[in-house]
Amino acid sequence: MSNEPIETEAATVPESSGAVPEPSPVSPEELAALREKSAQADAFKDRYLRAVADLENFRKRAARERQEAVQYANQSLMEKLVPALDNLDMALSAVSAASASGASADSLRTGVEMVLAQVKGALKDAGLEEIDALGQPFDPAWHEAVSQQETADVPDGQVVQQLRKGYRLQQRLVRPATVVVARTPQS
Repeated sequence: MSNEPIETEAATVPESSGAVPEPSPVSPEELAALREKSAQADAFKDRYLRAVADLENFRKRAARERQEAVQYANQSLMEKLVPALDNLDMALSAVSAASASGASADSLRTGVEMVLAQVKGALKDAGLEEIDALGQPFDPAWHEAVSQQETADVPDGQVVQQLRKGYRLQQRLVRPATVVVARTPQS
């Protein structure tokens, strides 16, 4: 390689001379434009940093709200069940008082039935539904068969006895109904 200058239309530049070219003087208009661009870049950087901080704060707040929603999701259901617990406590007190005085258990039975209706109402309001299996065709999605009973009175595969109620929340199974299923008698 030689150190001969390379000629171009704009200027003659020595090839790898090792010297740093002197900066050309900047006009005041160019300097003002550069300062304006620098100020814009600083403003954009500031906006970017604020947006990143806002996003991080939003993520933290959303995570905290999600955690609180999970933690307190059943609060309204619990508020509906607390009066039923109070009524059950009063029923137990009534049992003690009734056994001491020899009073009839009919009023106690009526009170317990009222509390049961109150609890069922609160759970129904929350979306819990009983699965009525008696007389229905056996459905393994909603029923759990524990035995079969030979009978000619009911078609094969139909529920003849419900041992334990089943429940679903909306369309999701909470607990299957425990049932006895009919089977055609062997001849």
